[in-house]
Amino acid sequence: MEQVVLLAEDGSAIGVEDKAVVHHADTPLHLAFSSYVFDSAGNTVLTRRALHKKTFPGLWTNTCCGHPLPEEDMAQAVLRRLRDELGMKVSEPELLLPAFRYRAEMDGVVENEMCPVFRVLSDDEPVPNPDEVDSTERVPWSEFAASVLDGTREISPWSRLQVAALVELGPDPLAWPVADRAGLPKAVRLSSPLQ
Repeated sequence: MEQVVLLAEDGSAIGVEDKAVVHHADTPLHLAFSSYVFDSAGNTVLTRRALHKKTFPGLWTNTCCGHPLPEEDMAQAVLRRLRDELGMKVSEPELLLPAFRYRAEMDGVVENEMCPVFRVLSDDEPVPNPDEVDSTERVPWSEFAASVLDGTREISPWSRLQVAALVELGPDPLAWPVADRAGLPKAVRLSSPLQ
């Protein structure tokens, strides 16, 4: 049974819970991550969540989200989920938004996460795992960001908030600076070469 790490308000770990039962109307704060895969032309890969997922089914979102397992290095968790969900070979994840946090609700199910955001580089074509991903789309970042910010693109609530923060880093996603790890939740394990 896959487990997620439960968090205190200061970002420290206070326990674990089975992933299958943690999301409900009063979801406890827990640890997650989001990643955006960019190709060498600066396009990003969007994914549509599988229609049978418990949380936010059928919703378009960033490339990949997930939860690190207890004691798992977060960079390794990002790589694991990109491999499992999209079959992609990618570069080492780069930290962009260490302190991102959000709460969102859909049909009575709540997401409540401290969710660092990572950039990952790859020109691989995604091969979606139908258990996780319904479909994918590759979009120029500038076009995607503009459509999210002006409200013309339907996107997950967490991705909408992340895009608003990411555009503050500059217009070219390949030139965004890697963030300082100091803002990460205390529970995050993150190995070299991200140090």
